[in-house]
Amino acid sequence: MEPPGPPPARVRDGRLGGFGGVLGPEPYDSFMRSHLGYYGYFRGQKMGGRKSPESSGGPSEQHPTKGPSMGSTGPGCLRGSRQEPNPQGPLPAPRWPIECEVIKEAIEHIEWVPPEPEPFCQPMAHGREPAALCEDQGTVVYHLSPALRGSCFTRARVGGAPGPLSSPAAPLEGPQDTTLLFESRFESGNLQKAVKVGPYEYVLRLRPDLYTTKHTQWFYFRVQNTRRDPLYRFTIANLAKPKSLYGEGTRLLLYSQCDAQSRGIGWRRVGTDVRYYRGGGEEPAVFCLSWTVRFPHDGDTCFFAHSYPYTYSDLQRYLRALAGDPARSRCCAVRALCRSLAGNTIYLLTITSPAGAAGKRAVVLSARAHPGETAGSWAMRGLLDFLLSAHPDAQLLRRLFVFKVVPMLNPDGVVVGNSRCSLAGWDPNRAYETACGGSFPGVWHLRAMVERLLAEREVVLYCDFHGHSRKNNVFMYGCDGGGAGTRLRQRLFPLMLSKNAPDKFSFPSCKFKVQKSKAGTGRVVMWRMGVSNSYTMEVAFGGSTLGGRSSHFTVEELKSLGSLLCDTLLDFCDPHPAKLRQCLAEVDALLRQRLGREPGSGSSWSDVSTSELESSTSGSDSSVSDEPPAPRHGRAKPLEQPRRKRLRSRRARNTLRRRNAAHRSRASLPVSLGPRAWCTRPGRGPPGPAGSRLSPAPRAQRDRSLEPALV
Repeated sequence: MEPPGPPPARVRDGRLGGFGGVLGPEPYDSFMRSHLGYYGYFRGQKMGGRKSPESSGGPSEQHPTKGPSMGSTGPGCLRGSRQEPNPQGPLPAPRWPIECEVIKEAIEHIEWVPPEPEPFCQPMAHGREPAALCEDQGTVVYHLSPALRGSCFTRARVGGAPGPLSSPAAPLEGPQDTTLLFESRFESGNLQKAVKVGPYEYVLRLRPDLYTTKHTQWFYFRVQNTRRDPLYRFTIANLAKPKSLYGEGTRLLLYSQCDAQSRGIGWRRVGTDVRYYRGGGEEPAVFCLSWTVRFPHDGDTCFFAHSYPYTYSDLQRYLRALAGDPARSRCCAVRALCRSLAGNTIYLLTITSPAGAAGKRAVVLSARAHPGETAGSWAMRGLLDFLLSAHPDAQLLRRLFVFKVVPMLNPDGVVVGNSRCSLAGWDPNRAYETACGGSFPGVWHLRAMVERLLAEREVVLYCDFHGHSRKNNVFMYGCDGGGAGTRLRQRLFPLMLSKNAPDKFSFPSCKFKVQKSKAGTGRVVMWRMGVSNSYTMEVAFGGSTLGGRSSHFTVEELKSLGSLLCDTLLDFCDPHPAKLRQCLAEVDALLRQRLGREPGSGSSWSDVSTSELESSTSGSDSSVSDEPPAPRHGRAKPLEQPRRKRLRSRRARNTLRRRNAAHRSRASLPVSLGPRAWCTRPGRGPPGPAGSRLSPAPRAQRDRSLEPALV
């Protein structure tokens, strides 16, 4: 389903507007305008013979799915849609649940790339946990009141809780008091409690995802009143996952305000004696992360984070800069897909050449369904930077495809500092199959948009960007339907990406088994809807162990994943047959090697179950989810509810697979765009030997001859 926007076919001065612009006539604009008009997104306009609720003066914050209409100068402006928005106008402030206290300070960080790789630390031996720190005998120096157990989201407002702020931090007794001052009441912060158990030792507890009692993994908080000389020790005592990359040498991130202002240094990896172990005496079991660190300055303001933060306000600033750039906004329309439960805008970017979208295939990309997985946002940022650049490859991609991009699917979870859930109290990446618009508006509208997109054009690729806390490197999860034709082709795109990113992407770590527990994920639902190449890209919170390296990912490396994915898309759709044959042969050889079969034996893959190829998606970063809450507006029916007759024999199952093999094989073929729509890229000929990079020449040195027929 497409979001609302200005009247179709509005093009000014040959360019497409940024916020609120369109790329040409949209066949279902009127449907969306009527749908969102019901919720009051078009002030003072009649929709289907009735005025919007907001025009009658009803307070918008009383409806959890609605939120206030944005001013005419705000991004994604929906009120007064014929008015061109002001690219330099103020950003709409994020809306918080009324249970959340929010400080008024704006938190921003500079981007910085370390001059040298940041290596992993030496993992501590298992069983050598530090001595237990007794919270009961310590002094509580910071404590935020948690949301009441069993409560649920009711409404939101700018600034969160009404009334004056409380004082969760203990006051200092004087200049000689060395107690740290903690704070987390800002975007994406989530520290709930800090207990001082020694002169320079603290036990910390994270707030679970709002309206749940689980999912403690992401952390991001501020400390002040630091001392330079002492060795501080911190222990987070209520993490949820039994395994973490912190047990394998991953270090934390520290940001020093003094270093940022005086030396231009941003987030960096710190921590010695980093340990991850099971805590004692609690059921269900909790796990502890302990580390020691020295602060770089006296009296500094510092931040700790699980991974490089990327907030909702960061995204808005990026989109505002995009809208103000005449070159980039010419090929990108930024519109509102929908509003979140709290009323925050979920943005949809449509990227293609100004010539229009007629006859083009589509690519759908999304990120931040899980708010704590910030690596997905940085990879998405790199993809947008490259796709909107003047690079010849980017121009070619825009001429060949229509990109539908949702850069932040769960802004409410990002704002409040959740690890996994939305304000519905449930994992949105398990809700695609049964999601209703009232409880999961982002998921519902994204799925509806893809349904309508499939009705008018082919969707070549769907990819959802995530982060992973238990496996290093970058890898993908796909969907193996078991057919002889699709089994190899499902693995083509990840194999090609591994060749283009040999020092980051691990093809052996990829999984393709579709488990019942993953039936509600985006990749599985999109695949069942008809997107044959549907993937989840997992980016490690740690770093890479490939190509002889053993170091953490930097922001620039995370952003490079986006451009590498674009590069792989061109390889994947290249009509040159040698590249396709080479990669298919390599996938076939890898699978035969895994099963112990002789190369070239000629046996069919249709008689091999997915379980024989891989045990499970045990590497998934999912944790035990809370039971789904009662939907606010009723539960939507699943996309497919087939009633299948039980097949009693293996022969019957194989017969059914062969019957559907031809259809799935045609649907899963890499897209050949044909000689009239595609120009052969001279620098990207047939692939080299197995295991070599698909594009041996550096991207900047590859010649591109764009055919006039593409214009």
